[in-house]
Amino acid sequence: MQDVIIRRAGTSDAEALARIGRETFTETFGHLYPAHDLATFLDEAYGPDATRQTLRHPHKAAWLVMQADGEVVGHALAGPCDLPHPEVTPEAGEVKRLYLRARAQGGGLGARLFETVIAWLEETGRQDIWLGVWSLNHGAQRFYRRYGFSPVGEYGFPVGAVVDREFIFRRSAQIF
Repeated sequence: MQDVIIRRAGTSDAEALARIGRETFTETFGHLYPAHDLATFLDEAYGPDATRQTLRHPHKAAWLVMQADGEVVGHALAGPCDLPHPEVTPEAGEVKRLYLRARAQGGGLGARLFETVIAWLEETGRQDIWLGVWSLNHGAQRFYRRYGFSPVGEYGFPVGAVVDREFIFRRSAQIF
């Protein structure tokens, strides 16, 4: 994946961000859910209105990963942490989404995107950085551990009527 650009998304990118969000979530996890539950979740999480609202939020940032030909192959989202853990503080940041199309994975692009998101969170003064990861996504968990994250809890993540078991990972500010 040479000639790939990672850039901050703006409000004019709402449609592209919503589309890649729906596509990468479905590609990664769609097989786990009944069609109705998946459709409900995608409409709520990646609908046009929700995406525009996210892009207008003053304390959140989204990124698009684009090939030189303009095709969007990934995205990320970060902002204040709202994970259900008693040690989350108002100063905590969260990597909320980090997705690449399957064909864009494995060449270091995920690391570039993740490092971009972490740098933004640190620049905005976020202390501890948190994220949620599906309990059966062992590859992602190994990836996050390489960056100093460790599991500190779990919660239920609803996708329609299905509730997934998610692990909560945290990296304390003192680590890096």
